[in-house]
Amino acid sequence: MSRLAQAFVRARASHRAAFVAYLCAGDPNLETSLAACRVLLENGVDILELGVPFSDPLADGLTNQLAAQRALESGMTMARVLELVRRIREFSEVPIVFYTYYNLVFANGVDAYVAAARAAGVDGMLTLDLPPEEAGEVAAAGRKHGMETVFIVAPTTPDARIDRIVACATGFIYYVSREGVTGVRDQVATNIPEAIGRIKARTTLPVVVGFGISTREQVAQVAMHADGVVVGSALVNIIRKYPDAVDELCRQLKVVTTDLVAGTVLPVNSN
Repeated sequence: MSRLAQAFVRARASHRAAFVAYLCAGDPNLETSLAACRVLLENGVDILELGVPFSDPLADGLTNQLAAQRALESGMTMARVLELVRRIREFSEVPIVFYTYYNLVFANGVDAYVAAARAAGVDGMLTLDLPPEEAGEVAAAGRKHGMETVFIVAPTTPDARIDRIVACATGFIYYVSREGVTGVRDQVATNIPEAIGRIKARTTLPVVVGFGISTREQVAQVAMHADGVVVGSALVNIIRKYPDAVDELCRQLKVVTTDLVAGTVLPVNSN
């Protein structure tokens, strides 16, 4: 059983949703990013979603755009992102999912990119701008190298297209809770239970919900229905606030992460 599958099994056995934390790799620099990842992984995060810095992150709001910019300005490259993953693997076996864009995959060669990421210790890939109709090469590389694939379902996705998306995914389905880009929101969408039900009627894969979830109350709301909950911008904002104070950054991340993780300890809908 893969690390990703084990993470969901453990969470379900504990009658809770998996907590998925997003950080941009190398924000604001490699060493601080490593310290931030360590804090998250030592304080209850089930899956680490690492954003691969990109100059045109079209699915991201301002918070994550600026995080990618900081990472790139600090000298992050694909080689250094892989170095970060390898260093994480020295102390943690928590599954890591790349949050990336197809330009980065294609520019490095699809098979080479997937092989290098898997060798470093990455378990899955969510390629934001890659539709399932165009994902054959990535899917083939994933099967060859043991890399799980993750695809997005949006609130506007029709049923027929959900069928096509779930047929391509192997790791989990990422449900985008609202239209638009990533970022903190005051409220979560009200149609999440119905949307998750539509997806689960078509697949046995876990359904993870992200985009716009930032508070313990919002995490708790989503955790009642989803197999996993993603928090990103709220954590990235802490790094933005304390980029040069690693001790305070780690303290704040520990406090916030522990609180947010507590919001996932709720019965998961079995439908």
